[in-house]
Amino acid sequence: MDFFRGIQYNIQGLLLSFRHPVLLWLGIFRFAVILILALLFSGMIFFWHDAVLSIIWQMPENRLLVYVWHAVSWILFLVLAALAVVGAYLTAQVFFCVFIMDYMSRVTEKIVLGKEISYADGSWIKLAGYLIFQEIPRAVIPMIIAVVIMVAGFFTPLGPVIFFLSAITAGVFLAWDNTDLVPARQMQPFKDRFRFLRQNLGFHIGFGLLLIVPWLNILMLSFAPVGATLYHIHKLEKELK
Repeated sequence: MDFFRGIQYNIQGLLLSFRHPVLLWLGIFRFAVILILALLFSGMIFFWHDAVLSIIWQMPENRLLVYVWHAVSWILFLVLAALAVVGAYLTAQVFFCVFIMDYMSRVTEKIVLGKEISYADGSWIKLAGYLIFQEIPRAVIPMIIAVVIMVAGFFTPLGPVIFFLSAITAGVFLAWDNTDLVPARQMQPFKDRFRFLRQNLGFHIGFGLLLIVPWLNILMLSFAPVGATLYHIHKLEKELK
């Protein structure tokens, strides 16, 4: 089943990275960048938390309402901290980590096949611009939409259902952000790559499942390009048989 194959390839990529120092250090470096930004953004949230809460709701004088106020305070902090992690991830992706992801994908191809199966012609500047441009519709916009829907879900009776669906949607696009590395580097049209996502939705749900588990996702995201590239390598081998 595609769903379980997605989970399997994500774990295989992590295990392969642990066996090869180049992939391991690239993943650790990416992990460190995301973690540092997440801690920085969370620290900013913690610093401004009281000011934000005071704008929303001043501490009441009623003792019973004070307990409710503290509960709301913690919920607000957790929500803002989660948004800070998402913001850190997107910032790291656009300005830095997308280049590491692409390089990890290339290294994986060389380790498994002894050569690259996909190429991007042109100068380094052109490649850098291309990678950043691809990251906007592939990860940034879908993640922002998913987070907005998730937050809006708290204010509706169907909040838990909306939260669950938004989390799964975010996981799918996080998975696609990795599985799209090889097709994008082969300069395949965007519509064809998005069709690939729709046709392999079960796989992407499974692959993205480990990418939305709190804290574990930072580790899995760091090495996800390896598993995604393994998927394309095995897919190509089956097509050639």
